[in-house]
Amino acid sequence: MELTVLGCSGSYNGPKGGACSGYLLRCGVTSVWLDCGNGSFGHLQQHVAVEDLDAVVITHEHPDHCVDVYGLHVLMRYGLEREGLPVFAPQGLADHLGQLVGGDWGNAFEWLPIDESEHATCGDLTMRFSRTDHPPPTYAVEATSNGKRMIYTSDTGPGWSVDAFDRGADLVLSEATYLHGEKPAEIHLSAHEAGKAAREAGARRLMLTHLWPRLDVHRAVDEGSDAFGDPVVLAAPHLVTRV
Repeated sequence: MELTVLGCSGSYNGPKGGACSGYLLRCGVTSVWLDCGNGSFGHLQQHVAVEDLDAVVITHEHPDHCVDVYGLHVLMRYGLEREGLPVFAPQGLADHLGQLVGGDWGNAFEWLPIDESEHATCGDLTMRFSRTDHPPPTYAVEATSNGKRMIYTSDTGPGWSVDAFDRGADLVLSEATYLHGEKPAEIHLSAHEAGKAAREAGARRLMLTHLWPRLDVHRAVDEGSDAFGDPVVLAAPHLVTRV
């Protein structure tokens, strides 16, 4: 598996091309777009032809994770005239987001509900989901292919942890919105909490993402690395890593 960061700004766009949450996961000939936060669609097109996209996963309804689905819809429906692209999302999200398109997505997407009881298969990739500690229905994603396994936390507070999935993930892509002791809201993690949770779940590597644009990223890396017990990687747009 290969992970490309398309955007990693938490909650709003940062300066200098700071797109919000978006990730491209590729394995074999399969390409899946994980979250489509504002600004991530433009970055996606620098790494894969939209015609080659096999599926989209939207973890929850907050704009910094979903609004670029509208740009994708326009291209799919009126540019490529393509139908039936699978979009995995929480139950009811198609109708909720559909209010901005007059309830008419055309046939561009096949909306597929996700929950904790089902797994999803897309080409070479198998995905499982877990409801996190975040106000709207929000799902972490476990992606497995060819013996490699990645966990993407999406947004969560400390009431959920990556050990909801099996231990020993090859890579945990964890939100780390704040610094420890400087959290204005408990619906997100600090870098310390992200590192501690990944260490306790036996993760091999940890990448920090969903970074508040005004965050001191150097302190976040130090804090996350100390808690994880090994150096962590800081997400950045266009960063490509093997899982």
